[in-house]
Amino acid sequence: MRQRYILYLLLLLLCLPRLSMAQAEIDTTAVNNKRLLVLGSTFAVGYTSLLLSLNKAWYSQEDKTDFHWFTDNRQWKQMDKVGHFWGAFHQSRAGIDMLRWAGVPEKKAVLYGGLLGVALQTPIEVFDGYQADYGASVGDMVANTVGSAAVVAQELAWQEVRVMPKYSFHTTRYADMRPNVLGSSLGEQALKDYNGQTYWLSVDVGAFLKEESRYPRWLNIAVGYGAQEMVFNDPESNAVAGLDAYRQYYLSPDLNLMHFKGRSKVWNTALYVLSIIKIPAPTLEYNRKHGLKLHPLYF
Repeated sequence: MRQRYILYLLLLLLCLPRLSMAQAEIDTTAVNNKRLLVLGSTFAVGYTSLLLSLNKAWYSQEDKTDFHWFTDNRQWKQMDKVGHFWGAFHQSRAGIDMLRWAGVPEKKAVLYGGLLGVALQTPIEVFDGYQADYGASVGDMVANTVGSAAVVAQELAWQEVRVMPKYSFHTTRYADMRPNVLGSSLGEQALKDYNGQTYWLSVDVGAFLKEESRYPRWLNIAVGYGAQEMVFNDPESNAVAGLDAYRQYYLSPDLNLMHFKGRSKVWNTALYVLSIIKIPAPTLEYNRKHGLKLHPLYF
């Protein structure tokens, strides 16, 4: 498993420094050149520094080979691919909102900002392509592209995000079986233990209903995906360890945090950032080994 979720979260945070101001009223009739300059220079310096640091600290110069591709689509029950989708979606979402803050016309903000997820993650795949232990992954690049395209499609169709990818995590016993890969601390496990990660699509049901509907606009419905018994990244190695990896599917209510926006820029930015996380709630799970199961409160 490539331990790059820390990087994806850092890249996401890099996209968010001015979203507190993005909640203010924006004059989209003209580009604010000052804001655009600040935005572009901050991003260019920050991202370049991050890539240089990553290339020096994360990748071994001794293990470098000629550029090559690596097929990992069967590994980890595709949980890593869902993670790529989630990361690219929210990076592109942030890119769109930052260009809006800079006064870029709406359609251009959506199209150009929507490329941010792919732009941020593609160089990482290039770095991977020169590493002997793995390589550039076509599956990762497809997941990145689909994640960015998903937010662009919603913005073009509805001028808002109605289906929000979210993440949740709980600790599992599997991390103790391979802590060097799945994490030895809570923070590491949240980033690296796929057994404890769940990815969701939280649907803003109220947005699809008529204005006069009495449906509570703060209540979303979320469908989730996860997997268990994955200590190694392939079925054969898991079987040798006595494990039988399986997929999990979830259905749960969720909060539409963006419904609670107010006048405070700090409050609105907090809601914006927290909207990438699934709120713990009663959840119905189905998997092939145990059938249906109700969790009174699922993380």
